[in-house]
Amino acid sequence: MLDERGVDFTYREYTREPLTEAELRDVLGKLGLEPSDVLRGRDAKKAELTGDESADELITLMASNPRLLQRPIGIMGDRAVVGRPPEKLLELL
Repeated sequence: MLDERGVDFTYREYTREPLTEAELRDVLGKLGLEPSDVLRGRDAKKAELTGDESADELITLMASNPRLLQRPIGIMGDRAVVGRPPEKLLELL
């Protein structure tokens, strides 16, 4: 979709190079969301998480288990969006 529009982007394989806690905090700030807002339901359920955990706890868990984080996340400058559905990424353009 981005390729079709000639948009240059960098893809980061989240399972090979997970976001650090500091990066997660930065991304959450750009998204304007709390960790519970970007918690991936299916994987949270497998990990027996409810989303009621503290923000610090969820960030630590997301850094160690990146599958808990909704994706994709597009970032451009000081703005970010969760690409669900993927067309949401176009909001950054």
